[in-house]
Amino acid sequence: MKIIGATTLAIFALASASTRAQEIRSGDDVLRAMHEKYKANWYDTLTFAQNSTTHNPDGTSKTEIWSEAALLPGKLRIDFGKIAAGNGAVFNDGTVTSFKDGRVVSTRPFVHLLLVLGFDVYKQEAQTTIDLVKSQAIDLLKVHEESWQGRSVYVVGADKGDLRAKQFWVEKERLLFVRLLMPDEKDPTKMRDERFGDYRQLSVGWIAARVEFYTDGKLVFDETYFDIVANPKLNAAVFDPKNFNTEHWEKE
Repeated sequence: MKIIGATTLAIFALASASTRAQEIRSGDDVLRAMHEKYKANWYDTLTFAQNSTTHNPDGTSKTEIWSEAALLPGKLRIDFGKIAAGNGAVFNDGTVTSFKDGRVVSTRPFVHLLLVLGFDVYKQEAQTTIDLVKSQAIDLLKVHEESWQGRSVYVVGADKGDLRAKQFWVEKERLLFVRLLMPDEKDPTKMRDERFGDYRQLSVGWIAARVEFYTDGKLVFDETYFDIVANPKLNAAVFDPKNFNTEHWEKE
């Protein structure tokens, strides 16, 4: 009986594993799995500071401290350098407003895919994320597996071996976003490669404490996060562009 019982359990385990593997057949499945895994265990708000380093073609680099705050889903504010300088950007439900010296430089529609795939996917309905990703010309019918930095990942949007198509990569085990590849907006002959790494587990959810931006294989910008706080109290007014010069979470 013990042998039969063990055999039955082994067969059940193999069947379950096979079923789970078969569930991921498209990018839609990947996004739904991401949402399901963390929908009850992810932060609603987030603040952190970061060392932001620009790597110049001549080999020099420049680093300054930025401050960021997020209200999920859909809202992100970045202050470049000293807050009092009035430089930064507010991403608010599909629109980005940029500021220079406290004045609006531009406002335009913008889907922030790093925000959508790295954060919002865990806090909003999966179909909302699917629709947003489809709107950015990523083919969700294409999915395959690769190895990335020692871990198995799902690659969505490209056939195996294709690093030119617009695509995103998700770690298979933890279902965390790790990479976005796309043609450069200004020069489509160049490829942008944006990577999330050094994941840290917070009281709820995770955050990639290291973000790197490459163009045609060359590192052009990187971010290293510190003073990370999950679920701080944030006033929604912080994310209203009209309040950029008057509201800030450090004043709360």
